Amino acid sequence: MGVNPESAKVRAGGIVGTLGREEPEHPASRNMAAQGYPPVAVLFVHFPATWETPPAVLVAAPLAALLFAQAFFRLRRRRPDYAPWTRALLFGAGLVLVVLPVISPLDAAGDDYLLSAHMLQHVLIGDAAAALLVVAVRGPLVFFLLPPPVLRPLAAFKPLRALLSFVLRPLVSLALWAAAVTVWHVPRFYDFAAAHPGVHHLEHVSFVAGGLLVWTQLVDPARHGRLRRPQRIFFALAMLALTQPVVDFLLFSSSARYGRYADQPDRLFGLSPLTDQRLAGAVMMVEQLLTLGICVAILLRPYLHERRARVPALSHR
Repeated sequence: MGVNPESAKVRAGGIVGTLGREEPEHPASRNMAAQGYPPVAVLFVHFPATWETPPAVLVAAPLAALLFAQAFFRLRRRRPDYAPWTRALLFGAGLVLVVLPVISPLDAAGDDYLLSAHMLQHVLIGDAAAALLVVAVRGPLVFFLLPPPVLRPLAAFKPLRALLSFVLRPLVSLALWAAAVTVWHVPRFYDFAAAHPGVHHLEHVSFVAGGLLVWTQLVDPARHGRLRRPQRIFFALAMLALTQPVVDFLLFSSSARYGRYADQPDRLFGLSPLTDQRLAGAVMMVEQLLTLGICVAILLRPYLHERRARVPALSHR
């Protein structure tokens, strides 16, 4: 089997480079394709060419790192206990989980070959990364993210304040996140986004934005208290419930529903379209259970400590 001629990375016998120009095809890959090697072997030969940085990521990632760095060191000069190095590690890990899935070979595999790879990309940028980023800036650090010369005019801009006030309402945040997760995984919309780069980038932005909104409700980094602790637990359970229809659709469909992958003749790792689709459902389910399960466990911990403290007191009566 050779490389799909419609691939986003391989066209007309040449590899499309990161700047949009065609580069000569590696002789080894041409021989491998002609000899019937599987696509994963051909992709391995072209491994360096599958790293591609979208312009939005090239701008947004350094800007986010710069804003966090200035906030971290400004606060650390005043109160080092409010800006421990663990926060920098958490933010760095979150930023890596946003950037790496969209610039690495995982993006090439998800775009052209495997729904499960694409799903892994989605849950990493829209859930795991968002959780780490919000946890990293919780407490006083969140108020230092914007330098005063930037914060003042933005805070005085009433339309922006009204918009943020609206989208940060718990039910609105939940609805926007659920809409992004559900709508983009409808096969027709999913295939359309995958075939149109501009729409695909919008899809990724909506996942990241939606993830930041819901994890802001769960972590409450600025301590606004929109949700009490029990409500945050139910909020996390609601997130699990809202993704369950998508998981069930992927796991229990009797046929492959995503034409972009069902019609792909070159199968990475020998996965059939239906197996790949079910694996995508498993990826989504496991990642959600891990991240939200850890969140619920942390939220329940004070109640468990309180209950344990009561047991000895009752036994001495």
